[in-house]
Order: sequence, then structure tokens, then C-alpha cells
Amino acid sequence: MIAVQGCCHGELDAVYSHIHNLETRHKYTVDLLLICGDFQAVRNQSDLLCMAVPQKYRQLGDFWRYYTGEKTAPVLTIVIGGNHEASNYFWELYHGGWLAPNIYFLGHAGCVQVNGLRIAGASGIYKSHDFRLGHHERMPYDHSSMRSIYHIREYNVRRLSLLSSPDVFLSHDWPCAIEQHGDLRGLLRRKPFFRGDIESGRLGSPPLMGLLMTLKPEWWFAAHLHVKFEGVFRHESGTGPGEATQKEANPDEIEIDFDDDEDPSTIINRSETRFLALDKCLPRRDFLEVIDIPAPLDSSSHPSETVSNPLSASSHAENPSPKLTYDPEWLAITRAFDEYFSRSQHQVSFPDEETARSRVLQELEWVRKNLVQKHTGTGEGAGEVSGTTRGPAISEHQVFVRTAPGPDSEGQGRGGRQPTPYTNPQTVAFCGMLGIEDRISPPHPA
Repeated sequence: MIAVQGCCHGELDAVYSHIHNLETRHKYTVDLLLICGDFQAVRNQSDLLCMAVPQKYRQLGDFWRYYTGEKTAPVLTIVIGGNHEASNYFWELYHGGWLAPNIYFLGHAGCVQVNGLRIAGASGIYKSHDFRLGHHERMPYDHSSMRSIYHIREYNVRRLSLLSSPDVFLSHDWPCAIEQHGDLRGLLRRKPFFRGDIESGRLGSPPLMGLLMTLKPEWWFAAHLHVKFEGVFRHESGTGPGEATQKEANPDEIEIDFDDDEDPSTIINRSETRFLALDKCLPRRDFLEVIDIPAPLDSSSHPSETVSNPLSASSHAENPSPKLTYDPEWLAITRAFDEYFSRSQHQVSFPDEETARSRVLQELEWVRKNLVQKHTGTGEGAGEVSGTTRGPAISEHQVFVRTAPGPDSEGQGRGGRQPTPYTNPQTVAFCGMLGIEDRISPPHPA
């Protein structure tokens, strides 16, 4: 069973408590929690100064207790970023990594596997003026860069577009025009102020709708707008609701042309994607849903995988931990697109679609040879689960390390200003594993 949470807003204790109550009431076990942004991984008072929220909302929240080890997440938790985050910490783990034991950040963009279930996601929200820029932000953040750092970039949308169809996709923003594929009247009754943005086509993210139409995941989960909304996007309906809007020329939508030589066995041609957006974590709000999504690999028939450390909560101690592994295709995409990662405002030109896919195929061979076969042993088909190649366990390469102090431990005066950038060993390890340049960690002093 998978629990899906909308905006967290630092209320981790309430989320885990709610899951426990549901498990007790319904006699099932939640194996995985997915959080769709505004997670607020705030470690101390200095991190609060890197979060773009009004002063009255600058509160530590619950996360720091899980970060310092005072508490342990009772269920494997995967999160993406929204527009109210301690952006300095998420930048440390740009490629993904453990925020705390049993709590994994998918990165600014990423794809992993849980028991063979492919889960992809994109952090942040869409703003057209930052979409085509590079990652130019540097600490200390000013008013502008504290916001632009969480604006999704074309670089990450293009990388995600090269994935074969994932089972689940997480975003904070809604895909543009997705409201046309559900109960629009009911949505407007609850949120009448959405009408202007809906009529002008400004509600949601055009690049995310491009990804939804390209990737065709089985499920798409989102948050951000603080309302529960369900819809079904039918990929075969050429003239379905909202389809005409998407067919108009849109400079921010990424059009994907598949290579004719692509192996058809890797293409999952789903006819529909089920969309679910959830509210923020507050009493009497629809902020969490538990869904049964079968995974190719049944954890009950395989040894448990240690997730960052051997700690486990007592309520789940009798159940084997799900296997969190890298997705080989995403690792190949990361290698193929590394040279296009920009740390200035100028974003270098991207390769055409045919060239990009050819490079990914080349890098996939490197990943299989250097990571997959080394992990699973030699032999044809090693690491295969129902047609999906599994990568090595994430815990074999990335282990949680506290890089910043907890609350009230920053040193005299430090809590009143933004922290200096930290080097996160998980990012160093990830880049070393793939043989790519570490452009995330701060430069060492001369």
C-alpha cells in the first residue's frame, strides 16, 4: 500500500500519525509514503532564512527531529520539492539523497525504483521567465534567487522526457489544463478564484502537461493548490476535454519525437493516466490518500534492504523494508546530459531528440556494465524485474550524513543569517559513482 500526501508544510508528525491511525482502523500496512512538495526539510534556524515564506510561517516544524535522530520515519518516505522549502538543503542533494534516515529526496528531478515500481518526479513550480535559464543561484540567496532556485528548468524537463514510461510521477505543480479532465464544476465551487487562471490557460504548468502526454504514467500525483482533485487523462482521446488547448503552439511545451529504432519492448503505451491532487496537512482536509499499486517485486519474497541505516520503527518491524534502488535509465540520462548542466544564467543549447536518445542508449550500456552487472553478478538478464532493469541499492552508494547542526547548535550568531554552503558526501558519492563532475558542492578554498 502506498500513502500519498499533498503539501506537508513541516507537519511530519501529523502525517505519520494519520497513517498509523489508518493502518490500525483498516488493518493494512503502508509500505511507502510519497510527499508532493512543500516538505520543508528545515534543520535549524539558519535554514529557515533560505525558505521563501512570510515571516509568520518561518517555523522549524517537525523535520529536524528526524534529521537529528530524535525520531525515525516509520515508513520509507520519498519526497519532492515545492515552492516553500529550505532550498539550501535541497540544493545540497540536487541529484537526490537521504534527507534523514528513511526519508529520501528525489532531487530537482529524478527517477528511482521501489520494489521495481518506477517513481519519477519533478521538484519546484513553473515560471516562464526562469524556465530556459541555467542554475545560476548562489548563496546567500537574495529575495529573487530564493524564489528562482525552485523554478523548474527546461534542463530537467528535457531529461525527464527521455524516460520510458514510469509507473508513478510526482509533481508539486499541476499539469496545465488537467482540470479539464475531472470535475471542473466541483473544483470551481470549492475554488471559485481559479476561474480566471483556468479561462486564460494559466492554471498549472505547460511543461508538465507535455511530460504527462509524453511519459503516460499510470498515476500522476500533485499538490500546491490546496484542494483535492481527481481526473483521468485519456491519451487516446484526440478531441477530449482540454485537448484543443494542448494542440495550440506552446513555446514552453517540450515536443518529443520517438526514435524509430527504439526497442518497442521498452515502450508502455498506456491509454490513460489517473491524476490525483491533494490538500495541505490540516484537520478535516483531504491531504492524504492510501492507494494499492502493485509492484513488480514483492518485498515479502526477497531479503529486506537497509535504507540509509538499520533503524526501523516498531510498528513496521515485522514487515520487510521495501527495496529502494536506482533506476538505470535515469542514471544513463544523468550521464548523457551532464555536459549541459549550467551554473550560469546562460543555458547551452540542447542536442536534438535523435542525438539525445542515442547518447542515452550509449550511456545505458555503461550503466549496465559498470553498475548493474557489478551489483547483480554477471549473466544475461541479471537485475531484470518484469522487463524492468533494476539498478544497485541506493544505500550501497549514498548513506545519510548530517551536514548541518540541529536547532540551537549553529554557534553564536549563526541562526540570524543564512548558513554557508555545505558539501554533502551523498552528492560527492553520486557523482563519483557516475563519473560526472560535481557541480553542486561548494568549491574548496584555495
